[in-house]
Amino acid sequence: MSRALRVLTAAALLAPLAACSASSGGDDSGKPAAKAAGFPYTVTNCGVKTTYDAPPKRAVTMNQHTTEVMLELGLKDHIAGTAYLDDKVLPKYEKAYKSVPVLAKEYPSYEKLLAANPDFVYGGYASAFLAGDGRSRSALAKSGIESRLNVEGCAERALTMDDVYREVREVGATFGVRGRAETWVSGAKRELGATAKKAQSEKPAPVFVYDSGDKTAFTAGGRGIGNDIIERAGGRNVFADVDKSFSDASWEKVVERRPEVILILDYGATTVAQKKKRLLEDPALKDVPAVKNKRFAVLRLSDMVTGVRAPEAVRKLAAQL
Repeated sequence: MSRALRVLTAAALLAPLAACSASSGGDDSGKPAAKAAGFPYTVTNCGVKTTYDAPPKRAVTMNQHTTEVMLELGLKDHIAGTAYLDDKVLPKYEKAYKSVPVLAKEYPSYEKLLAANPDFVYGGYASAFLAGDGRSRSALAKSGIESRLNVEGCAERALTMDDVYREVREVGATFGVRGRAETWVSGAKRELGATAKKAQSEKPAPVFVYDSGDKTAFTAGGRGIGNDIIERAGGRNVFADVDKSFSDASWEKVVERRPEVILILDYGATTVAQKKKRLLEDPALKDVPAVKNKRFAVLRLSDMVTGVRAPEAVRKLAAQL
């Protein structure tokens, strides 16, 4: 069977699901179905306007921070599948996560995604919806599947914690759990307020984020939530002028900007110890203050993206600075 025919077949199979979702329950009595509280709900996300008549029932989360947003909001029973962990889920989510089918170690193929019979796909990075892989949001819509991209995936300006709150609130509204979302936001604000009192500094420490890289350094720019996390923790991102969430930078630029702290992102096959060794043994970096004084901080990659870990990431980084 050709790829095109498989996709068309899957779309046909999903059409009844989409119709059922739109009709708020599929009541055959002929009486108007009662609307769920808070619906219809209309939201514009990364340029895509969607109206939900009821909460999605079978969501697939792609990328760890989207999965954790869903689990934090108590939406385990709405997740039909998940994919692409950058590192381990937080301990408080482990039990719930283990009950969710894992579709792929990284991104699932379009066919495998359709096989999970989703009515909603929630992606953390723009790569979750790559057209070349057949998973574009428009392709999903043609199969009757709604979608959401984390706001950092389409950011056109520097993000702040207000964008984290917006992400959680909009997901909460989409799934009819606005109260849970507001409870989380209130707790996050309290945590950030408590950290701010401890992290006050007249002279923020210059911080270089080392994600990965050998010939060049893959680092955090000024557009992503990582920049706001660093500032709130009492630091100053030395690459805040780079208008991207993450970007490559030359090692010459790293030397030139003289960071006093190097924040290592912990994930993947390369360990923190290996990353430290690479930095400490590079003769080009020997005069960088952070290397000379062996001043390193560590956060998980999942701490540095727009998700429910962000407020705690500020506290953890502030303690290390």
